[in-house]
Amino acid sequence: MNIFGVGLPEVAVIFVIALLIFGPKKLPELGRTIGKTLKSLQKASGEFQKEIDKAVNDTNDDENKGVKNITSTEDEIIYYDDDDDDDDD
Repeated sequence: MNIFGVGLPEVAVIFVIALLIFGPKKLPELGRTIGKTLKSLQKASGEFQKEIDKAVNDTNDDENKGVKNITSTEDEIIYYDDDDDDDDD
């Protein structure tokens, strides 16, 4: 078990210290508050990631707008002679 780079022994020590500081009556309330905070941070992080993904996709769509997939073969290429030297005047 590894939460935020903190292993199980460290979590147990933090829990015991919190129990001594806040007491058994305040500990469940503190746990709920921390849980709600972490949940709201996770939700905000997810929304932020969605906005970033949307912005990247919109940018890619704008760059690709109007660009068509152009493929041609040797038979489809038309050559034009722009030289005006061939006038028979």
